[in-house]
Amino acid sequence: MPSTTRTYHDPLHGAITLDRADPAEALLIGLIDTSPFQRLRRIRQLGPASLTFHGAESSRFTHSLGVMTIARRAFDRLAAQYPALRVYRAAVLCAALLHDVGHGPFSHTTEEVFGGHHEHWTLRILEQSPEIRGRLDKFAVNLHLEIQQIYQHQHPVPCVWQLVSSQLDCDRIDYLMRDSHFTGASYGQLDLDRIILALDYDPASQELIVARKGLGAIEHYLVVRYLMYAHIYNHPKNLVATWVLEQAISRARTLIKTKTLDADTTMTAWLTHQVDTLPLDQYLAQDDYVLHYHLQRWQTHRDPTLADLCQRFVNRRLPKATDISQYSHKQQVEILSIAREQIHGEVPDADTYVGLRHIRNRGYTLYQRGIKLKTPAGLIAISQLSPLVNTLIQSCQRTWLLHPADLPVGKILKRIR
Repeated sequence: MPSTTRTYHDPLHGAITLDRADPAEALLIGLIDTSPFQRLRRIRQLGPASLTFHGAESSRFTHSLGVMTIARRAFDRLAAQYPALRVYRAAVLCAALLHDVGHGPFSHTTEEVFGGHHEHWTLRILEQSPEIRGRLDKFAVNLHLEIQQIYQHQHPVPCVWQLVSSQLDCDRIDYLMRDSHFTGASYGQLDLDRIILALDYDPASQELIVARKGLGAIEHYLVVRYLMYAHIYNHPKNLVATWVLEQAISRARTLIKTKTLDADTTMTAWLTHQVDTLPLDQYLAQDDYVLHYHLQRWQTHRDPTLADLCQRFVNRRLPKATDISQYSHKQQVEILSIAREQIHGEVPDADTYVGLRHIRNRGYTLYQRGIKLKTPAGLIAISQLSPLVNTLIQSCQRTWLLHPADLPVGKILKRIR
């Protein structure tokens, strides 16, 4: 007899087993096997972050399986206590699995470089992909609409969408754990069991809430999130890698308009159109492999700027980033102007090689109703009970000057003082 189960061996969650005897899990297996979902194997979870953290080479495919796994654990536990939730199981698990299916090459970096929006494409794929839409419709005619409601935070039962997209959702839990693991950032470790045990459901408001005894686990989760953004996602090397890629694509766009750039039909479409207006097949044809192939080719392009930028990215000869957060906005603009004057004539375009990046980070916001704790006095916002969380609400902004490694930034800063 053929096996009714399929198992994925995950470095975080161990054996992820789906059973075809369960209709919802049979649907998940079918969705995983579709071309749009398999494409996520070719999309890096952390974009160009592997140039900073050499182990950061996991994919959106592995992350999406992880989110579905956490969502299944959390949902099944809640549904066992609150049986009325059981009818939403397929919608929650499918939404968790497919939430990132719309990502472009290098994940969020695409949105900075090309201007697309993965949320837009996830909804379009749900609507327009015959493989995915066909499987959803076969399971239940309105399932794709219910998943859309989850992504747009419009589902009539808030808990259903909060498990997938909120301040405390299965997506964030998995990417914090996964990115910590693959970057070697030990301070990013979470106690998943305690977090899941802390999750609860409030029948009156139909919201996802946290048991009072789970406050410590959620505080830890929010501190981890703050640290991961401050030291991993917004690491200065990540900023400069994205900057170089952004400048290379900008230069490529200029050259393709003058018909002096060779690119295949996929890259040509991405360079000459607004990404969010592309036909679905042209969007899905783009991935890390296609983008990196063109960067490799363009290293020998006769345009010196494009060739240099591609060589820098491919061979990790990246610019430097100097923290100038302590200076006023006016002083930062002056620093930028002086730096560009300093390298004028040494590079083809000073604006391409020197720039500013402003990064804002906070560990917690009141986004989408925030996190609420269950207390004898009723539901109370976590920020009202935790001085630590109240501190994490405060925003921290840093400004970086991105510049060639040999630029004497120290001398420039002395002139400002």
